[in-house]
Amino acid sequence: MDLFTVALSQVTFSSGSMVLEVTRPLSKWLKRPGALEEQMSSMAGRCWRRPPTSPITGGLLVLYSNLSQEQRRLGGSTLLWEAESSWRAQEGQLSHERSRRHRRHHLPDSSQLCRKVKFQVDFNLIGWGSWIIYPKQYNAYRCEGECPNPVGEEFHPTNHAYIQSLLKRYQPHRVPSTCCAPVKTKPLSMLYVDNGRVLLDHHKDMIVEECGCL
Repeated sequence: MDLFTVALSQVTFSSGSMVLEVTRPLSKWLKRPGALEEQMSSMAGRCWRRPPTSPITGGLLVLYSNLSQEQRRLGGSTLLWEAESSWRAQEGQLSHERSRRHRRHHLPDSSQLCRKVKFQVDFNLIGWGSWIIYPKQYNAYRCEGECPNPVGEEFHPTNHAYIQSLLKRYQPHRVPSTCCAPVKTKPLSMLYVDNGRVLLDHHKDMIVEECGCL
């Protein structure tokens, strides 16, 4: 980033900070990675000295990603999507590396992968049947199974979970696998007695709708 040339029109100041809009130079570099090296090599023969600058005490890189409606609806990680849609993936390098890794490492059977399974709850068995009028039983579902390494977008991983799954693949004894857990739930409408009153309420996070790797 230090080597990019940013026009003055792309520099603003806010609350004592300097803000650089680097979308354009970064996009050029992503399309032609060698262009920056060519520019620097052509400048190497000149005798020039960069003026001294005060050290930067803190930096923040803000990224914006154009996601489809389906990706926004899922609310999942964008790190894996960004990696697979980068210029390396477009050139076929990433897909080649991925297929080579798949040949080298055994993947779990699909029936053993993280999934939603039935989980019947009976309120009478846990002592709640005396005050819950309806329902007396319901299917809460639960999550079970293995998470592959690396984990794919279909398992809705967080960025942290995706990085952990990569480390698990290349350094299996260093970190544990990600865990199969609920990533989307829905409420359950319940009719129950509270202090002599009959109430109807919609309790959040009672039924698992989707499972993922976290």
